Amino acid sequence: MSYPQGSVSRRTLLLGAAAVGGGALAAGGAARPAQATVAHAEPPARRPAVRSVGCFDVLALRDAAGPFFLSYDDAFSGASERDWAVARRIDPAAFGPDRTWHLEFRCYAIRRPGDRYTLVDTGVGPEGSPASAWAPVPGALPQLLDRNGIDVRQVDTVVLTHLHEDHAGWAVTAQGVPMFPNARYVVQQRELDALEAGGSEMLGYVVRPLEAAGQLHPVDGAVVLTGDTGPAGRRTPAGRRGDRIRVVPTPGHTPGHQSVLVEGGRNDQVVVTGDVLVHAVQLADPDVAYRYEADQDLARLTRRGLLDAARREHAVLATAHLNRPFVELD
Repeated sequence: MSYPQGSVSRRTLLLGAAAVGGGALAAGGAARPAQATVAHAEPPARRPAVRSVGCFDVLALRDAAGPFFLSYDDAFSGASERDWAVARRIDPAAFGPDRTWHLEFRCYAIRRPGDRYTLVDTGVGPEGSPASAWAPVPGALPQLLDRNGIDVRQVDTVVLTHLHEDHAGWAVTAQGVPMFPNARYVVQQRELDALEAGGSEMLGYVVRPLEAAGQLHPVDGAVVLTGDTGPAGRRTPAGRRGDRIRVVPTPGHTPGHQSVLVEGGRNDQVVVTGDVLVHAVQLADPDVAYRYEADQDLARLTRRGLLDAARREHAVLATAHLNRPFVELD
């Protein structure tokens, strides 16, 4: 998620303080699904912050939360009144007073055998990070890791779904040092190419320090990170056969956006979506466009494909910005 740089002033955007809390998905060619039906979980205060998938545990870590700087109906186009009504049932906490859109900024830690961790996204970051102009900084990720007994040295893989400032803020410290010293940082090469072409602030803040430390790990397309079949084509230890973690391209929100599949065998899967969808209205109707998608047509196709595949696999969605971390689809 991002916004046009310089379009609005700092602190007039997200006014809420940071809140502490705990089958490839191919785009293109998919028929438009019917209006989304979502299984409604228990009330937010009681819903679990952890999902087990095979030998893995997926922990939801809320780095920050607050209202967006646009109203929900300004941020999204093409939604009907019925779509908004469905969205309210899916994620009622997203709807604040005066058409406010309230969202969370969430990362996911995946606990693997041997007490090693894969982290998906790194939140809004510290005070002074690129997200400071519009997001509620500082984020709480360092405290949340400590609270959950996760030492930064146990994180050996960091997947950045994309390089928007609210998803890579804690990739480095305020001093420009990689926060996770033993980790490879997995980014799609297409995402890096797009940043180079556009001259993004994130190049200097995240990409260059990771390159200098030798920790940037570009990939091209779908890659198994750990599990049955590793990148070199050999089985890698991850627990039971069929248990694996892989990244798949899900472009549209950004050119090199990727999502993470945590798989524990047939019909046992969590999809960490990143920003393929950013509001429940895009579950109500996947064709609803978000204003800051780089390619709205491609984003629609990707969203359709991801949701269709998730239904086929009976997968649980692990979302970045909904006010409930885990969403089950009927």
